[in-house]
Amino acid sequence: MSNDVIAANLRRIRASKRFTQEAVAKAANLSRSAYRNMEGGAVQPRVRNLEAIARALQVPLRELLEPAAVLSNVRFRSNKKLRTRAQILSDAGRWLADYNGLEALLETRRPFRLQGVAAHIPAGPDRATLAARVARAALGLTEHEPIRDICGLLDSAGVKVFPMEVASDGFFGLSVGPSDGGPAVVVNTWERISVERWIFTAAHELGHLLLHLSDYGQDREDENEEHEKEADAFAAEFLMPDAVFQREWRDTYGLPLVARVIKVKRIFRVSYRTVVYRLAPDYSGWAPNIWVHFRTDYGRTTGESLANTDQPAAIGDSAFMTAAPEVLRGREPDHLSAGDFREDRLAGLVRRAIEAGEISLGRGAEVLGLSLLEMRALSASWVG
Repeated sequence: MSNDVIAANLRRIRASKRFTQEAVAKAANLSRSAYRNMEGGAVQPRVRNLEAIARALQVPLRELLEPAAVLSNVRFRSNKKLRTRAQILSDAGRWLADYNGLEALLETRRPFRLQGVAAHIPAGPDRATLAARVARAALGLTEHEPIRDICGLLDSAGVKVFPMEVASDGFFGLSVGPSDGGPAVVVNTWERISVERWIFTAAHELGHLLLHLSDYGQDREDENEEHEKEADAFAAEFLMPDAVFQREWRDTYGLPLVARVIKVKRIFRVSYRTVVYRLAPDYSGWAPNIWVHFRTDYGRTTGESLANTDQPAAIGDSAFMTAAPEVLRGREPDHLSAGDFREDRLAGLVRRAIEAGEISLGRGAEVLGLSLLEMRALSASWVG
């Protein structure tokens, strides 16, 4: 065990959880000075003390002992300054290393089916939309086919998906380039963020992987607004192609406005804002406009209100761009559940490796981020 590795891990993990040295020391039944010396790398920690500290920090012991995985070809932006940035990258790196290790062990590596999709698409205002159409075609999706399972679709394309819970509404996700063990997307599945936003984030990061690999770098935190808009446009067309949207909207012709919007949003697994934004150009002559009409109708039919319903004047369409689906789950009417965004390939690889005797139950628990008790319960439920 390297003192420097342990010390760096202790500092990073404690900071990400916003614990003080005193709090960790107390929870681990250590003096503050003893813990401080370990975090400073001044002493060689005993195993029993490290086990106690791991319990106090609520992490597996291996996270204190192993060097943090380093990702260099990564695109990581957030709307707010994140104190947990280093920990997020470490968790993503460890997850990706475990995933790639299992694929190598079982010889099941999937090729990146969308490699070079955007290479021959000319620059211009429609570049992202065209890339989304080409990507859909490359994945075997017809022009009129909604995406029912984005995690499964990305997995089939050779893009790994990592649902990660981070208590922040300013961080939605990141992506890792092919040269760094990817392609992979990490999606913040914090319970307060809407599932619709999870889905949009996965498609948004795919857009970056196809269009903006030159932006990737571990230390880059600056935002390229033009590229963000392109990734948003890609996600909107990828999830809800205009041709099929128009068809589905026409099919709901006889329903009230709110019922129509919610039905269509659930078909495409997008935010209600994404649907209403698509309608806005066709209803620009309305008085009040489509946004106010939707909110008024929603309040009348449900007795509840949506954000900004008390605004006396119509809100501009720019506030409701396709790029800005609802963030918080409570603001999304008739929202989707976590079951609508489920990554299952890694769990399948773990099962295969355990049943083939390639890894232990304990190692499977580490890969999936479960306790040994939870892993035993999972393995006991496997059938077929």
